[in-house]
Amino acid sequence: MPLPHLIRSKTRLAVGIGLVSTLVAAIPVAAYYQSLTLTWSSYGHDAQHSAISAYTAANLNQIKWQKPVDLAPQYSGGDLFIHYGSPLITSANTVIVPVKTGAVGGYRFDAVAGSNGAAKWSINTDYVLPPHNWTPSVSGCLTPRNRCYFPGAGGTVYYRDNPDANGGTFTGQLCFYGLSTYLANAGTYNGSVFINTPITTDRYGSIYFGVHVTGANPANIVNGIAKIRYDGVGSIAPVSANGDATAVKVPTNCAPALSMDGKNLYIAICSNSNFGVGYLSMWNTTTMAFVSKVRLKDAKFGGDANIPSDGTASPTVGPDGDVYFGVLETSIGTNHDRGYLLHFNNNLSITKTPAAFGWDDTASVVPASMIPDYVGPSSYLLCIKYNNYAGVGGDGVNKVAVVDPNQTAVDPISGVTAMKEIKTVTGVTPDAEFRPSKPLAVREWCINTAAIDPTTNSII
Repeated sequence: MPLPHLIRSKTRLAVGIGLVSTLVAAIPVAAYYQSLTLTWSSYGHDAQHSAISAYTAANLNQIKWQKPVDLAPQYSGGDLFIHYGSPLITSANTVIVPVKTGAVGGYRFDAVAGSNGAAKWSINTDYVLPPHNWTPSVSGCLTPRNRCYFPGAGGTVYYRDNPDANGGTFTGQLCFYGLSTYLANAGTYNGSVFINTPITTDRYGSIYFGVHVTGANPANIVNGIAKIRYDGVGSIAPVSANGDATAVKVPTNCAPALSMDGKNLYIAICSNSNFGVGYLSMWNTTTMAFVSKVRLKDAKFGGDANIPSDGTASPTVGPDGDVYFGVLETSIGTNHDRGYLLHFNNNLSITKTPAAFGWDDTASVVPASMIPDYVGPSSYLLCIKYNNYAGVGGDGVNKVAVVDPNQTAVDPISGVTAMKEIKTVTGVTPDAEFRPSKPLAVREWCINTAAIDPTTNSII
């Protein structure tokens, strides 16, 4: 089980939105991402997890509509040990929301009009959660062809081709190892083969996701990364192809990311233990062949970093092709459980400057033009969680930061040469659990990815 502090970090996830900062100057968003569409297509907005929105954010002074995402929340005291999936938004402003329906599982997807919250359709899925500690996120993806995919049981996916229409149900069901194979032994596959990550789509409508297998099955499916093309043809790349028998699964919640040209997929692979060693790996999206990997290391001590088997760090690909991924430190607590955001070139052969926080977070891309007083070499910056946990040696002054991947400064907590802080914002809610012994302690920013709005120059 995770340490109590690390469990505590789950309790504020996806239950609120914080305005980090309002900045100035507009930029042409399309110049940063070739594959940027007008939809919010998946976790982190797109296949690179940039989190950059093409639409202008409305003022946050009014709630226009609201919708439950959990019909049976399981509180532990005042805490919720759960991750909630990302909503999807079509170009016609249909918002598709994953909803947990039961105490320990059961999911449906509800579609509403983004303008007023009016119901459009609601569809149940038979998706079964993989083994987990805190409850993982469940979400689908929206392809450039306006096809919406949803996770199903046994590693299958359902899809709908008319997500903006009122009423109706799924258009069909697909399976990466063959639908007829699945249907012949559905009960066995439902109990042993699980989709364990958010689903990522490329610009052609192919989808990618992690697969966790817990037992024998007739098709001999093993842990891996699955692909299903738009025409329904599927395949799986076994994690074992990475060449290290200690890295045996994709961490639950780790959404695959794609390179800027879509030719390569990045995803973490880790050991079976909840806090074990692991790699960031690269796979060819055409053949799903293993390409390369880099062992994930503690930025201070150089030993193996800890990779939670069900954290929420996912790779982010920057506009220049650099890849970012968050880890926990080698010895839990030596960096106040902040971990590090590790930084690599596009083929993972060069390790670059890390950021001083990485645990349970996916970096968002901030065009440098959003900050008019920025002076530096970078065309983009990164927005990351930047907590300093009071329960493990920190002062509880929890923040969100914008950091520069190409400028350095010595981090005062770890002593590591890390990405330079450009802006930080401290949480606004006093944390009674740690006061008065730590009088400045505030509730943490427990976000997994922030939304970037270059039009109003805001981070949400």
